[in-house]
Amino acid sequence: MLVEGSTLQIEDYGLIGDMRTCALVGKNGSIDFMCWPQFDAPSIFGRLLDTSKGGGGHWSIGPRNSTVCKQNYRSSTNILQTKWIDEEGVVDLTDFFALSKYNKLLREKWSGSTLVRKLECVRGHMSIDIELRPRPGYASNTGFMHGSEVKTEDGTYHQSLTWIPEDDDGSTDVPEFYVAYCTHDRPLSETPLMFQPATNHKGVEDKLRATFDIQEGQQIYMIMCNKHVTPHLTHDLIAGLEQDTYKFWTSWIQPCSYRGRFQQEVERSMLILKLLTYDPTGAIVAAPTFSLPEAIGGPRNWDYRYSWIRDSSFTIYVFLKMGFPAEAEAYINFIFARIAEWRRQTESSSTTHHLPLMFSIDGSTSLPEITLDHLSGYKDSLPVRIGNAATDHVQLDIYGELMDSIYLYNKHGKPVSYAQWLDIRYLTDFVCDIWDEPDMSIWEVRGKKQHFTYSKMLLWVAVDRGLRLVDKRNFPCPNRNKWLHTRDQIFEQVMERGFNYDLNCFVQSYEAHTTLDSAVLIAPLVFFMSPNDPQFVGTLDRILRTPEKGGLTSAGFVFRYDHEKSDDGVGGREGTFVMCTLWLVEALVRAGKYDKKYLEIAKGMFETVTNFRNHVGMLSEEFAISGEQLGNTPQAFSHLAFVSAAINLERVKNGD
Repeated sequence: MLVEGSTLQIEDYGLIGDMRTCALVGKNGSIDFMCWPQFDAPSIFGRLLDTSKGGGGHWSIGPRNSTVCKQNYRSSTNILQTKWIDEEGVVDLTDFFALSKYNKLLREKWSGSTLVRKLECVRGHMSIDIELRPRPGYASNTGFMHGSEVKTEDGTYHQSLTWIPEDDDGSTDVPEFYVAYCTHDRPLSETPLMFQPATNHKGVEDKLRATFDIQEGQQIYMIMCNKHVTPHLTHDLIAGLEQDTYKFWTSWIQPCSYRGRFQQEVERSMLILKLLTYDPTGAIVAAPTFSLPEAIGGPRNWDYRYSWIRDSSFTIYVFLKMGFPAEAEAYINFIFARIAEWRRQTESSSTTHHLPLMFSIDGSTSLPEITLDHLSGYKDSLPVRIGNAATDHVQLDIYGELMDSIYLYNKHGKPVSYAQWLDIRYLTDFVCDIWDEPDMSIWEVRGKKQHFTYSKMLLWVAVDRGLRLVDKRNFPCPNRNKWLHTRDQIFEQVMERGFNYDLNCFVQSYEAHTTLDSAVLIAPLVFFMSPNDPQFVGTLDRILRTPEKGGLTSAGFVFRYDHEKSDDGVGGREGTFVMCTLWLVEALVRAGKYDKKYLEIAKGMFETVTNFRNHVGMLSEEFAISGEQLGNTPQAFSHLAFVSAAINLERVKNGD
């Protein structure tokens, strides 16, 4: 059992959640990352980000003697199961956040999230160690655990383990922990399972431990939830939580419309994407974690627990195409609320205010970036950052991604209203005024502003989708001629300044005219250019080369750009980018309609990505050259792009 550090890799975890918060459960049975009570709140368990010291907090459960261990999700759910097997016994650990459409008490009386951990011996017996070490406030809050015994309404006994801050003034909502033998009707003091204080390597009592033998047929439920729930934790309620949660997830995934070779993987990606949705607002976080490094040793460690506009078009497309209109509508409503706020701000100001490129899950833009110097980082990758300073960047591509998502929603979801059209028209007029400015690009570089080719392509998309909506819906458009002229201007400028005719490929920016950037693979995906156009095919061929030969592809995976040739203001290196790899797959699929060799390459690359998903189907942001997953995990854009590529590969197979 792991105690002071963690030897697990990023890919050794599964995700559980309830569309408010989530937790990463290692295949050793330890929860090493969880923020409470929502995605962007401070962490309670964070050992994953303090691997050399183990001081970030954890909740580990596992056998005393390491045995054969398997981890998987229950089919069509986000209920995670870890199984230990040896000659003397078999023990299952089931982890999930409780969800229910059926249980009135759970829905109406319980506030916040309910984490359930069920330990069950299905054969023989096994010696189990449990260690509980919460570290609230990003492991900066000090306190201790207090234990007491509670009798519930039906006579069930619980051991209540409550975190008590050192400076407790009653103003903070701290979590409580409950442990119950649901198969016994006697006090826990008469059973072998009792948590006792334990000291860390410095001799300080900062954790609770329990060691016991679990026998065949025994079940132990451990529940983490908010205060004041104790009397309601009856035997029947606890026993029903898993079944209700199973019904919730199997009912939710049932409408998934994908049918094809990769159905299991697509459904898993959709289940993960649902976990990354913040139910109260419809926002979707880019990833539920922060500061997992893009290269071991740092410094590319960012906080992704926010909602990026750049993700919007893929999000809307995937949810609508897969049969989940409610999620698409919730997300588009979240985005339109942000547009309306931005419009009110710009109309009342004499200066230019760009639309923010990211928002908190509640819709705010105050995301101050700070470092947590008391944490050692994942494998000592520093700094550990929370917040994100990129929220103040000028990132012009967001207008195209946003307008594309609105166009797709109008086409595949519900028609946009006239009031929404007025906001769209205002935004498109704004784009026509600012399109020739430099920006910080989709990659949120921290160097100099440039005229990035990808950004210009997406600005073209913004105006193009506005014009398409005018044609499809006959909306009034006083500045239609200006929009038409601007769209033509952007296209011709990209072809003149964003294409290197000597290299026969699109380049990263007008200023970096010899630097490749795989972001330009988006061109045929957004209909900026046909996939068989010689200038785009030349770009494909160039990117498909290895880095040693001037390309960006290595062993079937794609880098964003060459860091030795592009000063992005951050420094260091990174792994190959999953999203860009899947964009290349989609571009190859489209080009493969005209040249079959590209389709065969696309199939091979997609299978490679599929094989590199972790043991429970999760994809992080990047892959190291050595094959390990890197960056925050699971990454929404990786899973969105995976589903989109699977859809388009299946279309080709069916002759569409």
